[in-house]
Amino acid sequence: MAPIPTPPAEPQDSPDTYVGLDADRAERLARERGWSTVRSLPPGAIITMEYRVGRLNFEVKDGQVARAWKG
Repeated sequence: MAPIPTPPAEPQDSPDTYVGLDADRAERLARERGWSTVRSLPPGAIITMEYRVGRLNFEVKDGQVARAWKG
């Protein structure tokens, strides 16, 4: 049986630091800090609940990050 790959470590970065930032700036900053996937979502978007290592989610309202979370 093939070994299970070890995912890369997530950046040591708090999602709370992105709340209140302009969405475009927040996405650039997140990628610079090492997040492999950055996902911007409108408030109330229906999304799947699988956890993805290295993914940062933004809820964007009126062009600003209103909420941010890992996975």
